[in-house]
Amino acid sequence: MKFRSPKIMQLALAGSLGLAAVSAPALAHHSFAMFDRNTITELKDVTVLEVRWGNPHVFFIVQSGKQRYALEGSSPSALRSMGWKFNSIKAGDKLDVTFFPLRNGKPGGALSVATFEDGSQLRDS
Repeated sequence: MKFRSPKIMQLALAGSLGLAAVSAPALAHHSFAMFDRNTITELKDVTVLEVRWGNPHVFFIVQSGKQRYALEGSSPSALRSMGWKFNSIKAGDKLDVTFFPLRNGKPGGALSVATFEDGSQLRDS
C-alpha cells in the first residue's frame, strides 16, 4: 500500500499499534495455563448449583459434599458446536464430572466431561 501523505501513514501505524495493544489482553485472557492439563480429577454425584451461560466462557458451580467447585467450560459457541444447548445442564442436575484442576489448588478447574445419571455424556474438548 502506498501512502501519499506522511500524516496518513502515521495514523495508519498508530491505528495498527492501538489494535494490537487492545487485542493482546483478550488473547491472554483465553489462556488455560491456570489449569493442570497433566492431571484429571473426577467427582462423582455432584449437584449443579448454578450455570452461567455467557461469554467468554460458560461456568458451572457444582457441589460435592460440603465443597463447591467452579468449573470453567468453553465459550457458548464452542459448546454449541459440540452439541450442547444452554439448558443441557441445569441447576439441580446430578452429574459425575471430570476436569483439569486449578494449579493453585483451589476447588475448581476446566470441565472435561459431564456424565449424567443415565450414562449419557457431554464433552468439552
